[in-house]
Amino acid sequence: MKSPRPSGWRFLIYGSFFVVLLCVFQSINECISWNTSPNIILTTPTIHVHPSEIPQKPRRNVQFPLNCTSGNLTRICPANYYPTNFFHFQDDRDCPPPAACPDYFRWIHEDLRPWKETGITRDMVESGRKTAHFRLVIVEGRAYVETYRRAGHRRDFYTLWGILQLLRRYPGRIPDLDLMFNWADKPVVNSVDYSGPNATAPPPLFRYCADDATLDIVFPDWTFWGWAETNIKPWEEFLEDLKGEKRWMDKEAYAYWKGDPIRALTRRDLMKCNISDKQDWGVCLYKLDWDKEKQEGYKQSNMARQCMHRYKIYIEGVAWSISEKYILACNSVTLLVKPHYYDFFSRGLMPMHHYWPINEDDKCRSLKFAIEWGNSHNQKAQEIGKAGSDFTQEDLKMDYVYDYMFHLLSEYAKLMRYKPTIPKRAIEICSETLACPAIEIQKKCLMESMVKGSTDMSPCNMRPPYDALALRTLLKRKANSISQVELWEKRYWENQTKHN
Repeated sequence: MKSPRPSGWRFLIYGSFFVVLLCVFQSINECISWNTSPNIILTTPTIHVHPSEIPQKPRRNVQFPLNCTSGNLTRICPANYYPTNFFHFQDDRDCPPPAACPDYFRWIHEDLRPWKETGITRDMVESGRKTAHFRLVIVEGRAYVETYRRAGHRRDFYTLWGILQLLRRYPGRIPDLDLMFNWADKPVVNSVDYSGPNATAPPPLFRYCADDATLDIVFPDWTFWGWAETNIKPWEEFLEDLKGEKRWMDKEAYAYWKGDPIRALTRRDLMKCNISDKQDWGVCLYKLDWDKEKQEGYKQSNMARQCMHRYKIYIEGVAWSISEKYILACNSVTLLVKPHYYDFFSRGLMPMHHYWPINEDDKCRSLKFAIEWGNSHNQKAQEIGKAGSDFTQEDLKMDYVYDYMFHLLSEYAKLMRYKPTIPKRAIEICSETLACPAIEIQKKCLMESMVKGSTDMSPCNMRPPYDALALRTLLKRKANSISQVELWEKRYWENQTKHN
């Protein structure tokens, strides 16, 4: 006798029970497969749903706490301090499309153009060793460094810290690479040495600035992650401190500069424009005594407290200066003495929009005219100051600093014609080996600038290279803006002469 067939409702119950078991098993399996390291913390932020909004899936932020189990003696990187292969938890369809990168990213293509046809070989990289200060190799998401010369002001330390934060932000997404880095001020790869029919390929050497006569590859400077030794906060924190600053009209109607004039002739020339009993060019210039600053704990070098004037002067020193971004951020009109060097973002600045150009050969009169013009054209002057400040808050925020590093290193790696290997004398570095042994003042700075974990956002979309016509048009537009100011200035002083 056959057993009676189960009724339809029993099928429904058994089927539902099976589906529930399958979902539970899948959930457990996902947790096990992703939480491979005890150092990784998954957090789900609270979503506030409004009736008029479509609820979105909550995103999980993946955090990698610092693992200082050996305290100040930490010298070895943890085995699993973050995954080397990482993908989004969420379906890509849930992620907003990445934004377009700021225009200055397009200069990455120009900086790497010398190796576009030949690619980058191991011999090319190693030919840069004679002027390099350290060699960085990234293999399978882990960083290794061979140091040739230590930086007296720990430039290398904070630069490497920044690269390690990039690895934390985009784990598993930075390709294997091998590069040489020079942390000194002046670029050294002269293009004239690598031109002509029998010329060899130039060494691909990274540094903080270059000029039109050199081929050094520019990279974000170390102060974006702070400089504890000189009381400079991490860039993100500095920008936050500036919010709520004085209105432009409430600031002193003078131009301000503070710096070291000793090592640069152009700065010594600037000091002649200082206010005196005999002459008032409208500028307040202060000589920075580094020895005195050091004795006093660099209390007077707080950049956020130097935004009290309507006009801020930027002038190069031995080469480019880190002060440029801090001056632009002040919501003051940046009076930029004609520069000879560029860093990674400055080619994205437009004269008469982000700054006012100053004639380097006639500084005092040029500054005087700029200040007179600004004080009689308040609205336009405020717009220039705001445009410079907005540039730093929006186009130069840390998200874009990391994305610039990401794209530069990714494009560089595409040119490599060999598989990078770890040098025999290189040591592995990670956030733990730099931060755990650090003294308190340094550790505080590192903790404030540390990337807490990976981002669920993709890097911005970098636009293609400039074509020849677009590049010429851009450069001509800049030159025309500067020429216009020079013409105004010339007419101003001619009128002054007539009335005196």
